[in-house]
Amino acid sequence: MTRHDVVIVGGGIAGGALGAMLAGAGVDVLVLERVREFKDRVRGEYMQPWGAAEMIRIGVDQVLLDAGGGWCRSMIRYDELVEPAQAEAMALDLTALPGGAPGAFCVGHPEASDALNVHAGTCGATVVRGVDEVEITAGLSPRVRWTVDGTVEEAECRLIVGADGRQSSVRRALGIELDGVESKVVLGGMLVRTDDWFEDTAMIGTEDDRHFLAFPRPNGYVRLYDAREPSDRTAGPDRARHMLEGFRLSCVPNSEALATAVPAGPCGYFQGTDTWTDMPAADGAVLIGDAAGWNDPMIGCGLSIALRDVRIVGETLLESDDWSTDAFRPYAEERMERLRRLRMSAHLATELECTFTQEGRARRERAGQLMGSDSRIFAIRACALIGPEVFPDDCFTDEAMELALSYA
Repeated sequence: MTRHDVVIVGGGIAGGALGAMLAGAGVDVLVLERVREFKDRVRGEYMQPWGAAEMIRIGVDQVLLDAGGGWCRSMIRYDELVEPAQAEAMALDLTALPGGAPGAFCVGHPEASDALNVHAGTCGATVVRGVDEVEITAGLSPRVRWTVDGTVEEAECRLIVGADGRQSSVRRALGIELDGVESKVVLGGMLVRTDDWFEDTAMIGTEDDRHFLAFPRPNGYVRLYDAREPSDRTAGPDRARHMLEGFRLSCVPNSEALATAVPAGPCGYFQGTDTWTDMPAADGAVLIGDAAGWNDPMIGCGLSIALRDVRIVGETLLESDDWSTDAFRPYAEERMERLRRLRMSAHLATELECTFTQEGRARRERAGQLMGSDSRIFAIRACALIGPEVFPDDCFTDEAMELALSYA
């Protein structure tokens, strides 16, 4: 039996980042990770500018740059309703947004997780990979038991942090239930390589029956995303071919470079969902990242949410010796409101970008015209990019959402 201040279950991006933050400040941290080799999960690779600001605040920006990450400094919103030249003339300068980050950030999930594990170890954390059969006992005397290489090991601690993803064993052990809603579309992703695409410009848009996104990374990598209604094109062995063919876009110049790009990873589609809990903590334990509930990937806020969780929970632990459940209530309240606002943003984005009918196109055009004149529509749409806390409370009322949807 070993003794630590904090045991983090899950050594992905959230767990590794928190482990490094705490260990670097002198906290005795044990990080337990199930896999020995991180694999391409098809998602969790893009940080909105507000999430990139969190990355900088917790001091892991250089670690993730060294892991192959790169900055997206502008974003073009193409659309079948807009001439390509007009869309490019209206490109959004991501470096000029508030928050202190020089744009959005893209990094490979396996590479980022590996790098943060190593960084946490360098900062003084004990990192164990290849663990199995994790059992936790929370309460006043938290303990974690696990198996590694056939040997059963156990540790006592002051606090258990569940950073073990959507199927969190820590959350189940704590008896914390998640509420949830399901999107009407599935989101697919695939990493590709091409020598003929933007180096630091993201693109997003809608054409025909798909909402498309592309986020470049250094060395010619591009992460493609594709939101559609579920069909035989989003499942089965030909889904990668269907995704690439979908990037032959009339509204995007040189889109053939993406349609003919070389796959550099698997292609997978996932049902869009939002989940949440009003209290991601219990006696002796707290949840971060997807373990505490997640946002629909439609608006790309997963990593941003996780890194803000890391920063707030890390600061809570470092600023006070009170690690009780009550100490995490401000985190729970902030997170609940953060995810509520992002749910609104994701739902409105889905209604606007993924209603693939003539009526849907007309609504999208109308809403685009109203974005500059109605601050509530702008706030609900832009909070995913700039940060959900930036805008006034009255932009996120039920009435504001009803109004936005009536336009949509």
